[in-house]
Amino acid sequence: QDPTAAHYMFQDDPFLMPRNAANARLYSLSKEAGRNAAKYIIKQFPQYFDKTFAEPNIPCLMPETLTPQIEGVSEEALKERIHLRRVKDSVDLFDQLVQAGTPVSLETTNSLLDLLCFYGDGESTLEKQEEQKDDLEEPGVNASEQKRQKRQSQRGSQSFGSRWRENNNAERIFKIMPERNAHSYCTMIRGMVKHGASAKGYDMYIDMLNERHKADVHTFNALIAAVPYLKERFLERWELAKVFLNHMAQQEVQPNLLTFNALLKTLRKCGGVGRSMSLSVIKEMEALDIEPSLATYDHLLFIFYRGVDLCSSGIILEVLDDIEKRSFTPQDPDDVSKGCIKCYTGLLQCCDLKDIKLAYRLNKAMEKGDNWKFLDMDRLNAYWSKFFSLLCMMEQIDVVLKWYKEMSPSVFYPTPKNILDLLQALDAANHLEVIPSVWEDTKQLGFSRRSDLLEELLSLMSRERHPDEIQLAFAKCAEDIKAFHEQSGREQVPLEWTGSALGHVALLFSRVGRTQDAWYVMMERFQQINRIPTDQVMDEFLNCAKQTNCPDEAIKLVKLAASLGLPSSQRLKSRMEKEFELSEKQR
Repeated sequence: QDPTAAHYMFQDDPFLMPRNAANARLYSLSKEAGRNAAKYIIKQFPQYFDKTFAEPNIPCLMPETLTPQIEGVSEEALKERIHLRRVKDSVDLFDQLVQAGTPVSLETTNSLLDLLCFYGDGESTLEKQEEQKDDLEEPGVNASEQKRQKRQSQRGSQSFGSRWRENNNAERIFKIMPERNAHSYCTMIRGMVKHGASAKGYDMYIDMLNERHKADVHTFNALIAAVPYLKERFLERWELAKVFLNHMAQQEVQPNLLTFNALLKTLRKCGGVGRSMSLSVIKEMEALDIEPSLATYDHLLFIFYRGVDLCSSGIILEVLDDIEKRSFTPQDPDDVSKGCIKCYTGLLQCCDLKDIKLAYRLNKAMEKGDNWKFLDMDRLNAYWSKFFSLLCMMEQIDVVLKWYKEMSPSVFYPTPKNILDLLQALDAANHLEVIPSVWEDTKQLGFSRRSDLLEELLSLMSRERHPDEIQLAFAKCAEDIKAFHEQSGREQVPLEWTGSALGHVALLFSRVGRTQDAWYVMMERFQQINRIPTDQVMDEFLNCAKQTNCPDEAIKLVKLAASLGLPSSQRLKSRMEKEFELSEKQR
């Protein structure tokens, strides 16, 4: 892998390659948005994509038929609309069949309940898109009013999500069913739990038991996950979860991975009870030969690890021992949505523990097989950013630089904090000659206007003298920083000079004999921000004037110090008279 290349998902074009994490996020989202736009066009206008030129024709690569083909009021038409996930049309057609006295089979009614409970009696994504399209095309409606209503509806849906409404279509259809089986009850229970009506789901489960039906494993998983919303006390939650587990045993329902993950997810909200019982859950999984997923480890870490003070439990090491041996595949929705993220970021608490060996073990496990695919681009960059910060803190500088060259930008884009950590590592190892290279990377990453970074760079470069070659490189960096401060444009807020930054720039110019540049900084910029150069800056400028044999500049310096009333003016005058050959006029 080329360490200088961007991620393979980006175009091999310098203009389209991201410079930093923000650009990478923007470009990746833009690319995905383009794909979604293409899918939307194909779904909304399938008539323009009905030509089949491919030989051989591959149906799975052709656009799906989303328009109902069966006309009239019949059970077959109802099945088709259910298959197309048209919630409103399916309910309307079902009501027409009932009003016409046409019996609907139990299997078809259960399929309709599945659809209603999945979407919470709301509209499917396709129906929402069609309604929005119709609203936009509706004549005589104020466009600004449409936009306002759309924003309000979006805000409401994001705030509250899809909620289970009282006496909705699912409940109404369930009540008028002439016959109900276990599938009917299980669908209703899972729908109620999914959409926030856990208490109603529990009541429905009691009704199902009274009707002598048996629940399936998915229904038990939903009920176990809903326990925290049914009971308030920690011990009561655990007792109710045990009741469901006993019912599973009585009904001979075999638990699966999702059962144990739901139980651990409930134990996360059981305080000390969860901490005492979670390991028993893991042992039961082992007894049933069920392998944990990433979500399982996430729940364990959340239960046991609440801070550095609890690291003595050793749960991190035990989890890592298991993770190192395996390459994971998604088995639980939480594996992808949060399990992998929190598992790896939770394990990265080794950064708080300052444990570099643990971090190396974690990184090895993360790179095993396809484990890295569980992290999206943002999380992957956050992972590497934290790992690199720990390297800067704990490793030798040669190792840090090796990782830095191999990882940036092919694996991750350093953040401003990563650059600051690297500068501190270079300072601690006395390898400041690498700073010009870091400055070039800083410009490439788009951090050249970060005042904290610029202050740290200038401070390190000007703190002490270095060989001439390094000083020349430092002066070039100072010139770039000065240019960034003096840039003016409509879209850019000008960078404000600080007294310390000006002093550092003047020092760096003075040490390479750039007298005029140093004097410009001292005379123009210091006065502009109403600051006074330090004694060190003035001494270095006097040294520069002596090195370049410019007595006129030394005289200007002494006059400046005297005009400012500085205590050092007399000392500077004595140095000038002693170290420079002045003419009578200059004296």
